Amino acid sequence: MEIAANLRMLLESNDPLIITFHERNQRFQTYLVALDRDAQTIALDEMVPRDGERFLEKGEPFRIEGFHDGVRIAWESTQAMTIDDADSGRCYRGSLPEEVVYHQRRNAFRAALKLSQLVSVELDGSKLKGKGVLAGKLLDISATGCKLRFEGDVSERLQLGQVYERFGAALPFGKMSAPVELRYLHFEERLNTTFAGVRFHNMSGLVQREVERFVYQLQREARRFDKDDDY
Repeated sequence: MEIAANLRMLLESNDPLIITFHERNQRFQTYLVALDRDAQTIALDEMVPRDGERFLEKGEPFRIEGFHDGVRIAWESTQAMTIDDADSGRCYRGSLPEEVVYHQRRNAFRAALKLSQLVSVELDGSKLKGKGVLAGKLLDISATGCKLRFEGDVSERLQLGQVYERFGAALPFGKMSAPVELRYLHFEERLNTTFAGVRFHNMSGLVQREVERFVYQLQREARRFDKDDDY
């Protein structure tokens, strides 16, 4: 019942899912399109790109991972799924997973960046007031969001609760981009600086892993720094 309840969240919210096959690097996107608790079955939407179907047809084991409101929901499947060309479209039917990983991230570790290593960020979107992209710096980051700094008073250009679809950060191993929701906004007159807190919004699994990799790297550096302080 608990597994079905968690999967139903993904179904009703139409959250994108990522399929990865064991020992293969390619990733495929799908959605949960049906869930029958009584029959213990689920159905997945046609994979994008579709060539992943050949691995499914061969019965290769795979992993599915999705995110719902900052919670990671994942499971593995070693059972074959059948391909069904139903009236509503192509889908893959199989058994309800016996085990699901439900990882709550709301209290995610928030890693602060050293002032000498601040990452450049850009914020843009159809709801951004005024002209031009907002350029600033990343102050800290977690798996669910980050804190930003902008020079001057840009609070008039932003609105709390608004989603800005183009947020980019120049991480050490490549630029990440994702939509963000503005959760905190404050102009500090004494510093002539605007501080903003944003939450990642409908972030893809690939970008989620990039962020986690960066947070993990900062955690390791912080632990190493703390260890050095002991001597």
